Amino acid sequence: MSPMEKSMLDQPGNFNNRELSWLKFNLRVLKEAGDKDTPLLERIKFVSIASSNLDEFFMVRVAGLKDQLVGHAWKRDLAGLTVSEQLDQIAHGAHTLVKLKYRYLFAILKDLRCEGVCFERVTNLTAAGQRWVEQYFQDTIYPVLTPMAVDAGHPFPFLGSRTLNLALEILRKNGEKAMAVVQVPSVLPRIVAVENADGCQTFVFLEDIIMNHAGQLFQGCEIGEILPFRITRNADLSFAEEEAADLLEEVERSLRRRKWGVAVRLEIVRGANRRIRQFLQESLELEDQDVYEINGMLDPTCFMKFADLPGYDHLRFEPFTPQKPAELLEAEDIWQRIREEDVLLHHPYESFDPVVGFVSRAATDPAVLAIKQTLYRVSGNSPIVAALAKAAENGKQVTVLVELKARFDEEKNILWARRLEEAGCHVIYGLLGLKTHAKTTLVVRREGDGLRRYVHLSTGNYNDSTARLYTDLGLLTANEAFGSDASAFFNVLSGYSDPPVWNKFVVAPMGLREKVYELIEQEMRHAKAGRKGHIIAKMNSLIDKDVILKLYEASCAGVQIELIVRGICGLRVGIPGVSENITVRSIVGRLLEHSRIFYFANGGNEQLFLSSADWMQRNLNERVELLFPIENERFKTRIKELLALYLMDNVKAHVMQSNGIYRRVQLRGEAINCQTELYRQAVEAAKPAVMPLAQRLQPLYRKEEV
Repeated sequence: MSPMEKSMLDQPGNFNNRELSWLKFNLRVLKEAGDKDTPLLERIKFVSIASSNLDEFFMVRVAGLKDQLVGHAWKRDLAGLTVSEQLDQIAHGAHTLVKLKYRYLFAILKDLRCEGVCFERVTNLTAAGQRWVEQYFQDTIYPVLTPMAVDAGHPFPFLGSRTLNLALEILRKNGEKAMAVVQVPSVLPRIVAVENADGCQTFVFLEDIIMNHAGQLFQGCEIGEILPFRITRNADLSFAEEEAADLLEEVERSLRRRKWGVAVRLEIVRGANRRIRQFLQESLELEDQDVYEINGMLDPTCFMKFADLPGYDHLRFEPFTPQKPAELLEAEDIWQRIREEDVLLHHPYESFDPVVGFVSRAATDPAVLAIKQTLYRVSGNSPIVAALAKAAENGKQVTVLVELKARFDEEKNILWARRLEEAGCHVIYGLLGLKTHAKTTLVVRREGDGLRRYVHLSTGNYNDSTARLYTDLGLLTANEAFGSDASAFFNVLSGYSDPPVWNKFVVAPMGLREKVYELIEQEMRHAKAGRKGHIIAKMNSLIDKDVILKLYEASCAGVQIELIVRGICGLRVGIPGVSENITVRSIVGRLLEHSRIFYFANGGNEQLFLSSADWMQRNLNERVELLFPIENERFKTRIKELLALYLMDNVKAHVMQSNGIYRRVQLRGEAINCQTELYRQAVEAAKPAVMPLAQRLQPLYRKEEV
């Protein structure tokens, strides 16, 4: 392709803006709350998830754009938008999304009432219910509250990000009007079950109880209007890493500064008193477009816990029970099983227990000499961390890379790092200026014929909690080439070793981008030679401009490109002469699609890779990531069938149109929900053996072309 032809691909109209693409993704999440085929309490979870997603979007992405605006940044994004234009379009899209969110929420609450679950205002409760609330306020709420006056002697208080507050207009004894603020205590349940209420199982919101008893907080004053409000603040964690003498201490200091981040969004109840709104807006220094008037209660994230309400299982999904992986059903010795053949794991359809067991067994096995592992996000009570600590206490050499800069998990990771150090582990924090996002574990074991290395590689985190909700693939192997690469990889992370010539690994930022280009160009050569050029790539996000341009070039060369991108996608499909051979679909269902899978037809000599990395600039340039091949032919067939299921899904799939809008796939013929089908397959594969394992797996992993 000539330089002129390439320049025609690099036009702003050929790209989607990152932030607007994210809003479209969150809209797809929210629309699950409006799906009548989804159980009611699951629908309200999607309202909560979409709300939590939007909070983080404002704390990170919108806050970052506002910082650029203050710094007079002039650079346009890949879609040609200035910072100011992005903020304007984000405000329009976010306001629209919030309106839809509450429309869905009201519909769900109405349907819950029909199921005997009622949300009421305190003033609408029965006399018995109101007496109970009065006593609850006196016994439980009142002692925790702190009314805060706002005047010349009492400046506007600092209020934490995502906290719920009440602004009150007060009429004092001398006739003067004043303002005050009361924080709704986060230490108390937001949704309060009312006793002595007739009929429905009745709930009220904590802030409504406080509003109805506000007079007791300001004795001798008359309460005017009360306005619930919520602030979202900039959550950027910024520091000069190269100047930090101690990275752990610097991250801790930055975390303390984070709570003082400037406000980026104000949420208030619609129809608010104009004086109170102006008072809040001026105190927080926010523009009109930063104020979101809510037609209902603020902060629906509280419904995530509420959705576990006992006694209403019929309003939830039937539970997925992660199955024991079929390939480990008959295994008594995990080391022997891995030596015999690699093991492919697919979570959450298959249990995460073998991964925990892999580390736990290594911690107590006298033959294990060393364990090395990367930790990015782990659970609150992590059995992985406990096993690593146990291993160190047992005298094994344990090296753990704990990524301190995993956003919103920094405090948790600091605690884990300290615990591991106290247990005797060697804890490292990665390479200067880079986040370590790769997921791998290396176990070195002394055996009869010498030392042997066992390796686990994954597309997802070592988190036993999210492993029940996120779809990920992992590989257990004793392949010496993988073991050699794993040793070299940890040497690069822990010392001054130069990157080696890798046997199997492809590592960012030291060659992963170049490998992606090489694989795409390989398909272009096949297509130009008259052979089938075909790429299937599944990931969370696709926003790297140079990778997108390379995909456009491949499309122009006749390569068929099928992309399965859950979230952000900067690529546009169906542009004549640019992306006519590219399709993009997003699967949004009960499980979060997290696995990264990359298939290349390679003229019939198919190549298949798993990775921790999305195709984003931060993954390819600014993080330590891993891409590794799947070479076992049975595993290739299994993963190809997995990809085929994603491409056939007509229940939870959304397909991008040429205008960038996503449309849900129209159901024609038999319904195919890939997540439901994959769980069915896992259950079938885990049934008691009545035939050899290979035969039992054969009907599930058909050798069909994708």
